Amino acid sequence: MKFEWKGVFPAVTTKFTENEELDLDAFDINIKAQLEAGVDGIILGGSLGEASVLTENEKFVLLQHTLAYVAGKVPVILNIAEQSTRSAVAVAKKAYELGADGLMLLPPMRYNADEDETIAYLSAIAESTPLPIMIYNNPVDYKIEITLDMFERLKVYENIQAIKESTRDIINTTRLINKFGDRYKIFTGVDPIATESLIMGAHGWVAGLVDAFPKETVAIYRLVKAGRFQEAIAIHRWFLPVLELDIHAKLVQYIKLAEVGTGIGTEKVRAPRLPLKGKERERVLNIINSALAIRPELPEGSWGRLNEVNA
Repeated sequence: MKFEWKGVFPAVTTKFTENEELDLDAFDINIKAQLEAGVDGIILGGSLGEASVLTENEKFVLLQHTLAYVAGKVPVILNIAEQSTRSAVAVAKKAYELGADGLMLLPPMRYNADEDETIAYLSAIAESTPLPIMIYNNPVDYKIEITLDMFERLKVYENIQAIKESTRDIINTTRLINKFGDRYKIFTGVDPIATESLIMGAHGWVAGLVDAFPKETVAIYRLVKAGRFQEAIAIHRWFLPVLELDIHAKLVQYIKLAEVGTGIGTEKVRAPRLPLKGKERERVLNIINSALAIRPELPEGSWGRLNEVNA
């Protein structure tokens, strides 16, 4: 499936049963809400997808199931976060065989690779597959930064086409555009600064709170790209306390609790993560419920699959 790297790509959560097995029925409820809101792609097995506790087979089950459910409406992207280059290449090859539309790549996991090692790892995966690739640059959580010079070296791989910019440095979006022009499509990957990044030229948004609030997330993106900045900013200001749940170690629990609040998810996680409790749970629920109490009416045509906005 050919597609453009632009728009809202939810990093979807993985749903579990009480016994910590995959809950595909609950998963489908959320994917249905994403598609109805008009998202532009689906990303499986990212940080929010609890990739670190999924087995390889579970990732492939999720991929096959999502491809069948989505049925070509939007591209389905599989995240690769592996311990070794050999494993990462094997996952990339299998994802291609199963019909994935693209890949998102993190640098090596559990090893603080230097520049040459990181480039070698990413290059080996790029050389192993024809699939289009987004590089996930998140040095805050994963300790390896992919610098501008490193992206310069990666330009030789035509299938490395996009960057999930999660350095939390708002200026980096402009740095990337200034240096590379349109060579890489830039996706903002940090929810609280996504609106600013989109206004500064980011092509898309790999979003987290979209899992609970798909229509609002799509609306911000489309309004910005239509030049309707004040309408987008108004939604962003309402959304910000919730968006800040995305930048916490327990973002999975926080966002899953938000999914419960909007009726399109469950809060079940896989150990070692545990459900929220006590004062922490009360604090997060207060943020979610306060937002829901004043949930804004969205401008007509700013979300949904029937009223696509050219952006």
